[in-house]
Amino acid sequence: MLTLAHVSDTHIGGSPDSVERTRAVMRHLDGLPGPLDAVIVTGDVADHGTVEEYETARELLASRHPTVMCPGNHDTRAAFRKVLLGQDGDGDGDGPVDQVLRLDGLTVALCDSSVPGRPEGFLSDETLAWLDAVLAEDPGTPALVGMHHPPVSLGIPYVDEIRLRAPERLAEVLRRHPRVTAVLTGHAHTAASTTFAGLPLLVAPGVVSTLLLPQESPAAEPIDYGFPPQISIHVLADGRLTTHTRPVVTRPAG
Repeated sequence: MLTLAHVSDTHIGGSPDSVERTRAVMRHLDGLPGPLDAVIVTGDVADHGTVEEYETARELLASRHPTVMCPGNHDTRAAFRKVLLGQDGDGDGDGPVDQVLRLDGLTVALCDSSVPGRPEGFLSDETLAWLDAVLAEDPGTPALVGMHHPPVSLGIPYVDEIRLRAPERLAEVLRRHPRVTAVLTGHAHTAASTTFAGLPLLVAPGVVSTLLLPQESPAAEPIDYGFPPQISIHVLADGRLTTHTRPVVTRPAG
């Protein structure tokens, strides 16, 4: 059995409480009494994509658990790569930041769905070729594929308008690899589950805020900062993924 924490949309620098909410989430994860195999972060780590925000995020997201993360539409690739991954770029600072984490019994492949300067998502030919190659390795081992932007509508117009474009390109790759167990995303700031390409699609809640359905709020940008930060916990056992959502209480350490 493998247990994975799914964290998304910390938006460091985006609100006065973004730092404390992220700190509370990571304190919660590091304090769990049971085993946690990895932490997955699906984008919008920073709000403005500045080096200073990433330096803060690097400190906040430091964990005793293996951690893998990808950018979101609020992130900037060069600063993300340099500060969070310790990579100079060597000329590809603005190229896709695709990341893979290989655990004993599981591969986690995170694709960069960000489009520099745009809020919607798209997976480049380079990223899809990378994903295809990663999934072709060790076909008997389960895999999770993640990115920031959901590839389907979730019933929240504010975020559905800036979801992943051309999702059929991703679906074509996924259908070639039966080892894929589920697709993980962020971006929507709400815990949601649906299907995509015949697979479970699991959307992590937001750390910095929660987005509401039109039935819950008439606002054009239905963002609620009153809900506590939330995370998803994915448990993989016998080839089946079970997801639990947990709010995290923010409180001073000690």
